[in-house]
Amino acid sequence: MPGRVECDKLCPEWPCESPEEFKGVWVVAEIVDGELAEASLQMLTPARRIAEKLGEPVTGVILGPPGSARHADELIKRGADEVLVAEHEELSEYYPEVYGEVIARLAAERRPSVILLAATARGREMAPYIANTLRAGITADCTDFEVDEKTRDVLMIRPPFAAIMLAYIRTPFRRPQIGTARPNVFPVPPRDESRTGRVERVVIEPPKPRARLVSRRRLGRRETPIEKADVIVAGGRGLGGPEGFKMLEELASLLGGVVAASRKAVDAGWIEPERQVGLTGKTVKPRLYIAVGISGSAQHMVGVREARRIAAINIDPEAPIVEQADYTVVWDYRELVPALIEELRKLKEEGPRYLEELLKGEVVEIKPGGEA
Repeated sequence: MPGRVECDKLCPEWPCESPEEFKGVWVVAEIVDGELAEASLQMLTPARRIAEKLGEPVTGVILGPPGSARHADELIKRGADEVLVAEHEELSEYYPEVYGEVIARLAAERRPSVILLAATARGREMAPYIANTLRAGITADCTDFEVDEKTRDVLMIRPPFAAIMLAYIRTPFRRPQIGTARPNVFPVPPRDESRTGRVERVVIEPPKPRARLVSRRRLGRRETPIEKADVIVAGGRGLGGPEGFKMLEELASLLGGVVAASRKAVDAGWIEPERQVGLTGKTVKPRLYIAVGISGSAQHMVGVREARRIAAINIDPEAPIVEQADYTVVWDYRELVPALIEELRKLKEEGPRYLEELLKGEVVEIKPGGEA
């Protein structure tokens, strides 16, 4: 165990503390529209692993209006040892500074060694606020976590911007150690009905928000979000323009999937940003990911590493994705995709069989021109 930190030599403007004074792994749970976010449950997977190596408990933290405590049992059944519940009418609406301040106050009082949040829109707002308030270190968009058993530092693992290597980031002198991971990087832990834990309600007085919600409008969704889709047909710069995505929409519809894109296609304005997959986009975990005209840069492949099967259609036999894909067809997509669409139209009733065979690893050969 490391000795007491010589704070005056490190940063005399920050309050003095020693890592050994902090215990516990916290997972901040999000409640959106009255429901516990799946991304928060996913964070219990690394939290449980970190806690077991440190020999410390996992604590779920719930903030919300009265009645939010009903979600505590789900956190316990999924791996939390205890749950802190902060309920207040002032928490009925989400304001990042209010939620962040409440969590920071609780952490300053309870002194956890680790705080994990899902890198959702809310998590990306709250985590830096908490870290800055507590003068703590933070690592965003982690893909994994390890523990240095000698120093008890948590190693926050993430790809740097070039995404050609992994960075191992530690915070040796400050606590808590704060990290976020994007949705779908970790699986939701299985529910264990035998698990029991303590639920503690904490009395808080949230600060008044400096902003005010004027109106709220729910955006309608036309289809399944890409992060929840079983089948994804994604397009890249190789499509040559937005017209190519119309073809992919038809193919995705026949396969019961959705359309996504690489950053190059999004930056070109060919498709909306919420469909972007990759390091600066979303992480997806479909059963089948069809990459059309995507080179397969390291930044893009970070977002599809959880895909069960990857099929690539690319005119370049030297494209990086050729080495990453389970199946590759070196062909002009403008000839191959119409052939696939034609066959799936003819065999619409048997279309799911084709998909299942592909997912099982059985290759279905379809030649350009529609001849199967």
